[in-house]
Amino acid sequence: MSLDWFAPAQCVGYIAFVLGVASFTQKDDRRFKMFMAAECLAYIVHFALLGNPTAVASSTMSLLRSVLALYTRSRWVAAGVVAMNVVLGLSLATRMTDWLPLAASCVGTLALFLLRGVPMRLMMLGGTFLWIANNVIAGSIGGTALEIVIALVNGTTIWRMARVGRVAQPA
Repeated sequence: MSLDWFAPAQCVGYIAFVLGVASFTQKDDRRFKMFMAAECLAYIVHFALLGNPTAVASSTMSLLRSVLALYTRSRWVAAGVVAMNVVLGLSLATRMTDWLPLAASCVGTLALFLLRGVPMRLMMLGGTFLWIANNVIAGSIGGTALEIVIALVNGTTIWRMARVGRVAQPA
């Protein structure tokens, strides 16, 4: 399988890459969610151009959850978003690997609504590994690069946040 590095789908994937890296460098949870919403929008276009409907559905749900998480921390809203992901999976998934982006979206939803700071980012790291697997299978150059870099950047940000937390605590 030959990939065109400059096809429109891949170029949108590169935009998602930049937005995703910007997102995971944020130590402020609100700015993190805002950049993540922009990344999700780029991902919707990217995966639509690649012809991956479950990844489009998952990215759409991720965009919705990122925007909703800016305004509420309701467990009911989180449960609703997870339920919609499961419904999408049941209606769109035709093979086991189709569940990877949907599972990543569910993990991310729970992280964004229920957690803050380092714990939220650790759970998002788990979702990142699911996206890496999906993107390799889908042939997404930008998406795979994005998620690998996000794993590294998120790990660095987690380390920086944890280090500041340790310094701020009395001995």
